[in-house]
Amino acid sequence: MNSLKNKLNIAQVGCGYWGPNLLRVLSENKDIELAYLADQSEKRRLFGSQKYPSLKTVDNVQITLDDPKIDAVVLATPAHTHFDLAMKALEHNKHVMVEKPMATTPEEVLQIKNFAETKNLVAMVGHTFLYNSAVRFVKELIDSGELGDVRYIYSQRLNLGRIRSDVDALWNLAPHDISIIQYWLGETEPLSFQRHGMSYVQQGIDDVVFATIQYPEKVIANIHVSWLDPQKVRKMTVVGSKKMVVYDDIADNKISIFDKGIDRMAVLGEGMEFDKPGAFEFDHRSGDVLLPKIPWKEPLATEIGHFVDCITKGESCLSGPDHAYKVVQILKKLS
Repeated sequence: MNSLKNKLNIAQVGCGYWGPNLLRVLSENKDIELAYLADQSEKRRLFGSQKYPSLKTVDNVQITLDDPKIDAVVLATPAHTHFDLAMKALEHNKHVMVEKPMATTPEEVLQIKNFAETKNLVAMVGHTFLYNSAVRFVKELIDSGELGDVRYIYSQRLNLGRIRSDVDALWNLAPHDISIIQYWLGETEPLSFQRHGMSYVQQGIDDVVFATIQYPEKVIANIHVSWLDPQKVRKMTVVGSKKMVVYDDIADNKISIFDKGIDRMAVLGEGMEFDKPGAFEFDHRSGDVLLPKIPWKEPLATEIGHFVDCITKGESCLSGPDHAYKVVQILKKLS
């Protein structure tokens, strides 16, 4: 670590769709010295140098890896490059944060995990929604028991466009929802998987996918992703036995808690007993709708801050290889 300024020297590799956001947040973090941007595209390097004049821009990632002053590397490159680049960074004794997914197979994630542990380095995946204050608020609701038993979860991540050619809609969009669901359910191991998808624009690349995951205790999760939908939707619903909650990432009120449900009530028998076998009525409960105010902090900034704390303070990584492994494992089961 850079002891003179007491800052982490970090290099970013790749500056595509998500890369400019990473550059901005890395440059704004007071504990980071953003040293390099490595990208094969001259246009992207020019963007980086014009936006951040002190930034060194190079066309070869090896230059950043060979620099002993670099403490950590942030990878924002195509998914198929993640494993090789992460392993190279670790080989050169650099901590590494990889944009989702960490790798394209569970076995590759395990290799990253084991190698990082051997070298006492931090390996982290960029599941940014785990650092979203609204997502964390729902996690607190579930863990506190306020929702009762979770019955099912369904998510919709839809839009018209940005169509990818390297991955399908499942691998592009569903990692967010799978990551959130795993986080909410305490990293519970799923029992079964179903997928229905269809390709319309490019042969063999599904534009829309409906995926269902079954968990223990009769919990099911349904994920709907598409880049051919007329509306932009980023919504997740958790139905509990006591209450229900809707997390809408693009609404002004991110969280809506519904005191609604159907309760089973015993029927009074002829002998004034309430234990008559099979005799039940159902009460449709409809109470208040609560719109709690959730303090806003940019999730990406929280995520980068957590990456720094994992390196400098030894904090346990929320989106480390164990979490990354389960997300990729579920994606592979659904592929």
